Parts: sequence; C-alpha cells; structure tokens
Amino acid sequence: MIKKLSIISIFGILSFSALQAQTTVYAYLKDAQGKPVENAEVDLRDSDNDVTADKIGYFQLVDMKPGHYSITISKPGFEHKIIEFDVYANEKKKDLGSISLAPSLDMADLGVITIDDSDTQDSDNGSTQPTVGLLSSGRDAFANVAAFELGAYWFRPRGVDNRFEDILFNGVSMSKNDDGRVDFSNWGGLNDVTRYPQENVENLTPSEFTFGNLGGVTYYNTRASSYRKGTSLAYSFTNRSYFHRAMATYNSGLNKKGWAYSFSASRRWAEEGVIEGTYQDAYAYFLSVEKRLGERHALNFTAFGSPTYRGSNSPNTQEVYDLAGKNYNSYWGWQDGEKRNSRIRNVFEPVFQMAHYWKIGKSSNLNSTFSYQQGEDARSRLDWFHGADPNPTYYRKLPSYIFAPTTYDTSDGGYNITAAEFNAYLPLYARGIYDWRQNKSGQQIDWDFLYEANRNNLERGAVYTMVEDVNRDKTINFVSHFDTRLKDNWKLNVNFNYQNLRSDNFRRIKDLLGAAYANNLDAFGGDKPFNVDGASTRVYEGDRTQYSYLLNRDVAALNISTELDLKRWNVVLSGFSSYSESFREGYFRNHFYLNNSKGKSDVYDSQDYGVKGKLTYKINGRNFLVANGAYFTLAPTLNEIFINPRVNDFVTPNLQNQEVASSDFSYITRGQVLKLRLTGYYTSIKNSTEISRYFAEGIQLGTDATAQDAFVAEILSGIDKKYMGAEFAADVKITPTLTSVLVVSYGDYTISNNPTAYVSIDSDLYPNGYDEIGTAKLKGYKIAGTPQKAASLSFRYNSPKYWWFGMSANYLMDQYLDFSALNRTPNFYTDPTTGDNYIHPVTGQVVTQSDVDALNKQKKFDDQFMLNANVGKSFLLGKYRMGLSLSVNNILNNRDYVTGGFEQGRKSNFTESYVDNVISPVSLFGPKLWYDRGTTFFANVYLRF
Repeated sequence: MIKKLSIISIFGILSFSALQAQTTVYAYLKDAQGKPVENAEVDLRDSDNDVTADKIGYFQLVDMKPGHYSITISKPGFEHKIIEFDVYANEKKKDLGSISLAPSLDMADLGVITIDDSDTQDSDNGSTQPTVGLLSSGRDAFANVAAFELGAYWFRPRGVDNRFEDILFNGVSMSKNDDGRVDFSNWGGLNDVTRYPQENVENLTPSEFTFGNLGGVTYYNTRASSYRKGTSLAYSFTNRSYFHRAMATYNSGLNKKGWAYSFSASRRWAEEGVIEGTYQDAYAYFLSVEKRLGERHALNFTAFGSPTYRGSNSPNTQEVYDLAGKNYNSYWGWQDGEKRNSRIRNVFEPVFQMAHYWKIGKSSNLNSTFSYQQGEDARSRLDWFHGADPNPTYYRKLPSYIFAPTTYDTSDGGYNITAAEFNAYLPLYARGIYDWRQNKSGQQIDWDFLYEANRNNLERGAVYTMVEDVNRDKTINFVSHFDTRLKDNWKLNVNFNYQNLRSDNFRRIKDLLGAAYANNLDAFGGDKPFNVDGASTRVYEGDRTQYSYLLNRDVAALNISTELDLKRWNVVLSGFSSYSESFREGYFRNHFYLNNSKGKSDVYDSQDYGVKGKLTYKINGRNFLVANGAYFTLAPTLNEIFINPRVNDFVTPNLQNQEVASSDFSYITRGQVLKLRLTGYYTSIKNSTEISRYFAEGIQLGTDATAQDAFVAEILSGIDKKYMGAEFAADVKITPTLTSVLVVSYGDYTISNNPTAYVSIDSDLYPNGYDEIGTAKLKGYKIAGTPQKAASLSFRYNSPKYWWFGMSANYLMDQYLDFSALNRTPNFYTDPTTGDNYIHPVTGQVVTQSDVDALNKQKKFDDQFMLNANVGKSFLLGKYRMGLSLSVNNILNNRDYVTGGFEQGRKSNFTESYVDNVISPVSLFGPKLWYDRGTTFFANVYLRF
C-alpha cells in the first residue's frame, strides 16, 4: 500500500509539475465599437495549434511552454492583426486583454489599383505594454493611402524613390547592386504569399532585421509553416498593362511528421494593353518546403521566380501626343498583319533560398539564410548601321521640322528667321499635320522597309538589326539574424549579411531582320571595330556585339540594434558598418580606349557606417510622441562608380559616399473613434552622383574650340538634396459602419547646391574619359519624379453583412519636369569659337544670366484631381470564403496628368535652344512625357477554403 501511495504521489507530483510548466493564453476579440467578433481564426505561428474565437469573441491557447510567440488573427471584413507576446516560466495564465479588430482595408482583396512591376516608365536614362498596439497594428492610414490611392499616380512619400527602400525575403535584400533599386518584377504576381509581411516599418523607423534606409523596410518570411492552411483561387480582369490575372495557392500547414508545404502560381497576360502595341505574358511560381528537426531546429527551402515578357511604351513630345493621342506608342509597327513591338523586356531571375531556424534556449533565436539568384534581364531595341533612324517620331519626320532653321547669319550670331517668316510656314505645317495623320504606315515602325533594306544590302551586312541589352546576374547572399531577450523588456538583434554580385553585361543580336550577318563596327567612330581583338567583325543572331563586360561587387555588413521598453518610454537604437569592393572586367578592347577597356580594372573599395534611433514617449495608452533620427553613409552603386562601363573602366570624378541625415517627429493618437498622426520631417542627402546619357548638339570637345554633336554621358558629382515637409492623417469612425480618412502631404524637395558637371564622349579627345565643363547652376531646382504635395479624402461604408463601398478624392500638386544639367552650365551660353557669351538671336545683345534663367526655368505641371471608388462583397459559405470586388481609378478620365517626363538635352547651346523653344511655334526637341492612362478598373473574385 505504501509503495502504491508512493507511486501515486510521484505521478501526482510529476503531473502537478507538468501543469505548472504549461500556460494558458487567452483574450477577447472585439470590433471598433466594442462588440464581440465571433468565428475569427487565430493562427499560432510555427504550429498547427490554431483555434477559433467563440460567440463572445473568446479564444484560448493551452499548454503553452515558455518562449516568444506570434499569433495572426483573421476574419473576412476585418484587417489581419499580428500580436507578439512572451510566455514565462511558472506563468499559469496569460491574459492578452481585449484585442480590437479594425474593418478590412485589404487592398489586395479589394482589387484597388496600384502601380505594379508592369506599370513602369522605362527611360534610357507583451500585451500590457501600451506600445504593442502601436508597433503591431501594421500600416497606418497615411501609409495605406500613400500606397493604394496616391501611389497609383506615382506619388512617393517624402519624395524618396525605391533606391532608398529595403525589401527582404528571409533577410536577403532584393535591392540590385548595380543601381540600388528594387526590381519588383522578380516576384510579380505572387500576391498571395507576399500579402502579409512579417515586418513593415515606415520611413526611418529601425527594423529588427536590417539597418534600413530612408524608405522603410518590408520583411517577408516565406517559412512554409507560417502560411495559413488552405487553398486560394483568384481571377482578375483589368484594363492595365495586362487584362487577365489568375492565381492559385495551396498551404498545407504543419503536419504531424514536421513537414509543411506552400505552393503558389499565377499568370498575367494581355494580347494588347491600354497603350497601343504593348502586350504582356508573365508567369510566377513559388515553392516553400519546411522540415522540423525536433523542437529547436527547422530547415526551409524556398524558390520563386516570375518569367515576364512585355512590350514597352514610348515617352513622346507634346507635338506627337497632339497628333496621335495619349495612347500613342512609337515602339511598334505592323508586320504580317500583327503588331510587333521593338522594345521588349524579357526578364527571369529566379531566387533559391535555404534557411535554418534555431531556437536557442528560452529567449534566443538564430536564423540563417543562404540565397542564390541567377537570371537574365534583356531589353530589346532597334539598331542601325549607316541607315536612317527608323523611329517614326524622329524629328525630321514630324510636321514641326518645317520650322527648323537652316540659315545661320555669322554677322550677328543669329538665325535669319523672322516671326513673319515663321508665320508663312504655318500653312505648310498644317499640311504636314494632315499628311502625317493620313500616312498611317508612317506613324509606326515600317518593319517591311527594314527587311527590304537588309535584303538590298545582303552582301555587306545588316543595315537594321534588333539587339538586346542584357544583364546576366549571379548573386550569392548569406544572412544571419540573432535575437535575444536580455530581460523581459530588453531585446537585442544582431544581423550579418554578405553578398557577391557578378553581373555580365553585353549587347547581343536578337534578330538580323532578314540579313545574313551584322557588322560589329562603330559607325560613329570611323567604322572601327568595337572589339579590336576580335577574330572577325561579323556577328550573327545570339552573338555579342558592341560591348561586353563584367561588374563584380562584394559587400559585407553588420547591424546591431536594441530595444528597451519602459513604463513611459520606448527606446530603439541601431547601428551598422559595411565594407564593399567593386571592379569592372572588360571583354572587348574598344578602339577609343585601347588601354582602359579590356581586362580587370582597379578595385574600388568603400566603407559605410550609420546610426539610427527611435524614442517613443507614451502619454497614455492611446497617445504617443515619437522621434526618429538617422545619420548614415551610402557607398556609390556600380552604375555610379563607372562613367561608361560599356566601353571603358574610368571612375566618376570626385566620387564620394552619400551622406544621409534625417529626422522626424510625430504625434500619434489611437482612439476608438479617431486615429491621427501628425509628422514633420527633414532629410539632407549630400554627395550624390547622377549620370545621364543622350545625344547632344553643340558640345565643345577638348581644347580645339570646336562645337560638335555627339552621344554624351552627363555626370553630376557632389549633388546635395534637401527634403522637408509634413504629413497628416486622420482616420475617423463617423458611425459604426462609416469611416472617413483624410491624408495631407506637404513636401518641398530641392537641390541645395550647384554641383560640378562633367561630360564624357567616346572620342580620341578624351584620354581620361571625361572633361569638366563647369558648375551646373541647379540650386533651388525641384526634384522631379513625384508630386511634392498631395491630399486625399476618402469615405468607406462597411456593412455588417460583409459588403463595402468606398470612394476617394485625390489632389496632386507640384509635379516638376526633370531637367538637363548640361544646359545649366557655362557650356550652354558660351560660344566655343570666341569664348564669349552667345549673341541673343532676337535682341542681338550678349546673352545674360537672366536670359539663361528665363529660358531654362523648370517646368511645373498643372495640379490634378483624381476620383477613385471601390465596392466589394465577401461571403462565408461553411468552410469556404468567397469575395467579389471592383475598383475604378481616375473615374473622371483625366488624361492631363503627366506622370513623368524629362528635358531633351539635344539643344545644348543657348541659340539653338532659344529658337527651338521660343521662336518656333512647335518645339522639335520638347520634353519627352508620359501621361496617365485615364480610367482604369480592376475586378477580382477569389475563393478560399
């Protein structure tokens, strides 16, 4: 009996100990009005221990061991919410309190139209802590509106482009090392698996996984067990760059053997988009497989890619738009009864990753990822050898060419063209317009003519060819993330990253257009070979031509951050240091640069460092004061290091690391009725480098005082920029079902100095690769590429029966034209034959600085109003969820909004520029522009089970 009692007692003690070691975590889910939210799904990350809230919104997770956890709460009609918490030893119960769910603003389900990777403008050129709600609630109202409403019209928060964004997949940065930008086409179409990032921090806010930049950090965790179990099917119909989109996704969840799988695939396609001659066929795939190795280790393999084939659309001068309409595209022409586009982008750069997850003890984790990306990005264009430009909008083919001055009077330095003479040309111009519009074949590329020209020149090689500029990259990454809780309220993160990029760059023959071969000769360089070491100058389809080189870059970076959460204060500090080495290796010996084109260049090395800080003062559980500050340097990208890597290895003069200093201060309130944020910010960027390439007239070459026409690389070194402004967002719950959001962004983005300008021309006169042409007077010029001010007012009705309707009014202000810096240097107004200023073609007086400033005044586009709307309905049919939605952007079909544009730098001297822009009724070389596409819609239906 005693022995039995002893055994019973031992089992009783063990059972009691086991119960003591387990914890029950519970909470209540409520909507914004405090009413229970029933049947919401509560997913425990890295576990199949998922539960559903009952009729009073109550849920509990039982038998929770000590550690750090994350749950995702979801229900149709409500925003997904992620809550992180810790379970401690000897903690029997953990109350997460009342968790409020906001009405759904899931724009992916709504079908709200945003700019995707296809919409590009290619140019050569713990629950008790008050901050938990603040840090875990996802994007605020301003960020949502900026991304989904204003972002559809090329609005960039704080004027920052994606050169300053960080997007990570399992810790691996998706930024390209050649230009520092993110190429979204690498995962375009994978909306289902990128819908809910693990971390999404805005602007300067420090990240747990990287130091970050100015534009925020988005971190995607593709661990298979992190995706909610189920299947999703979706179809969309739209009138954008593609018309159809189909997606399918399956997530297995974690099975009893420790395996989890996730698959996703999509296709986006259109035989012709909204813009004439554009078409697209884009696939996407995603695979994630996870295997648990005990309780502390897991391995996860991820592979994803998005092979994309699409035709581009051209920017045009205003004359061309007036002649042919806003949907005109000069890149295509008829061939055998079909539209053929000459500018095709064909990109496929798949990513393969192996991640290891290690849970160290109760409060530490070490996650490491090895990543390999290899692929090709090829962009086609027409090329010609001793032939006429086949572009249908080539200036000599346009009606305005009738006004081109041909007689130059050396006695007064002006053109012998009077206003009366120009007026006499007007009937001829009118006739020219009529003829151009009637000549339908002349409005597009004449493919038959190109083939015929090649057949007539068969023995001497191709006159016209289709070539591709190719980037063939191989990128290796290794990243490691360590996090630990030093105390319950003190967290430490350590991130290490190494990346090696080998970028093979070349031009290849894509199509000989009926010719037997092409000549690898420089028609603008005396027909000398592009590769003097080549055995033959004849090249065939698939061969490399004109240039071939490799860019290599190695980067290692270390980031350490820490967060301390106190009763009233939350403090985050982050610092980083990195080291990079870059070099070029040329494969062709160019005839202009015999000693600086072939072989390995010198190594360019750079060291960067930086600090970030965030300080939050908790006034109470709903009101916060937040300050962010950062100072860091950025090494120049590969495209900034080398002036013209296609033909030489010369490094940009006066090249320095960019210095970035930025700060912002916010007041935030998160109430049941009102959510509000007011922020002021200031950013300074110093020592920027910009390189543009185009054809210019009137360039003074070397010291021979001769103005010539040439293809140039315009180099601006040491540019300083200033970004300052304020952001306001108010999310108001007018009634339980009606919400209004007001967002206002006020920005002033300018160049704050007069940088030094250089020019590089492929010529024997440039033995050092470039020549300094003086100071570019740019101080005070506005930074182009985004409206600097914007406002949005939206209303959204959410029915208790899970349907909604929303409408937004958007106003965009202060959009500026990008400028040619060469026209702001002394080269623009100095006559190379005399060394004096030009003579004004009208007044006959010496050109003054005020004359130059008046002619070069930066173009500001008109402010624009855009109206958007969306409607949708979601259904819960047993275990099936179904949703229908429709969104319409630019309901009023406003076609006057210029989404981007740039000055042509061709007329690079005052006299010719004045005649073209002022005297001539129609400018031959006016700015190239892109216009908004007008009314666009996006209809979407999905089924999930």
